[in-house]
Amino acid sequence: MKKIIIALVLIVVVVVGVQALAKRAPQNASNPMVSKSQVVIKVDGSSTVYPITEAVAEEYQKANSDVKVTVGIAGTGGGFKKFCAGETDLSDASRPIKAVEADECTTKAIEYIELPIGYDGLAIVVNPENTWLKDITVSELKKLWEPEAQKKITKWNQVNPAWPNEEIHLFGPGTDSGTFDYFTEKIVGTQGKSRGDYTASEDDNVLVQGVSSDKYALGYFGVAYYEQNKDKLKLVGVNEEKGKGGMLPTYENVVKGAYHPLSRPLFVYVAIKSLEKPEVKGFVDYYLANAAKLVKEVSYIALPDADYPLVVKRFESRKTGSIFSADAAKGLTVKEILELE
Repeated sequence: MKKIIIALVLIVVVVVGVQALAKRAPQNASNPMVSKSQVVIKVDGSSTVYPITEAVAEEYQKANSDVKVTVGIAGTGGGFKKFCAGETDLSDASRPIKAVEADECTTKAIEYIELPIGYDGLAIVVNPENTWLKDITVSELKKLWEPEAQKKITKWNQVNPAWPNEEIHLFGPGTDSGTFDYFTEKIVGTQGKSRGDYTASEDDNVLVQGVSSDKYALGYFGVAYYEQNKDKLKLVGVNEEKGKGGMLPTYENVVKGAYHPLSRPLFVYVAIKSLEKPEVKGFVDYYLANAAKLVKEVSYIALPDADYPLVVKRFESRKTGSIFSADAAKGLTVKEILELE
């Protein structure tokens, strides 16, 4: 009986102690790592842009301990869904906002500023043990990825007879990814049209792991993920016509437009309403002031120096809406598009 009483007393002591600790511990339902005194800035969207925004967030938080910046990787499309629902302050995007997404933002009274922050070249990669592929043409990529290829083009030699009679294993972004949208538009010819029998993920690290562990794999994603994993991946040159030398996504090739058609600008979208919080404005100011340096640090391609003042001017003048999704922007450089306003 005495043992039972002692056990009950111990249980009561433990329960009371846990409750007391729970009352004293800082609580935050959305993020348990955020203290009550911190202002939270929410960013979500492109996994391609993620390394840039995450690098900016880390540096900004070092000097601003009262601010917590959370950065997600829902994909460009997934990010815009949250952004246009008013759930995030900024949205990372590897393509311009679509008309249907812009309409959704308008419906929810979400005004936004579109800010280009760097360039990306989509990397076509294979396993280092792949000895037969150095360059690939746009037409070969289309033959491999178009919807008609599903369950029909399954071996390397079906794309090019000089390649081995072995199964080809494909890895690429999921349908919520801006990289998927851009690749299908430029390679297949219609945005969103692709074979579906491939390993898909919005997390580019999953794609890296897949290609790096499979001799017969081929995949595509942002060049920064190749640069961070170049010891376990092989980069493939891309050419528009057979017989031409394959172009790689180097700084010079991307900025000059020579890495065609797989180079593109990257964006952050800022909600006007969120700028009512001075911390959000401070974060965006810091982002633009340090974009050139941090874009390079995470292995992406910075805009030319002359472009960033134009981006800052667009932000400071609160120019809303998208200019990069307009037909008039096609074929123009970032600087030329910004100067249209």
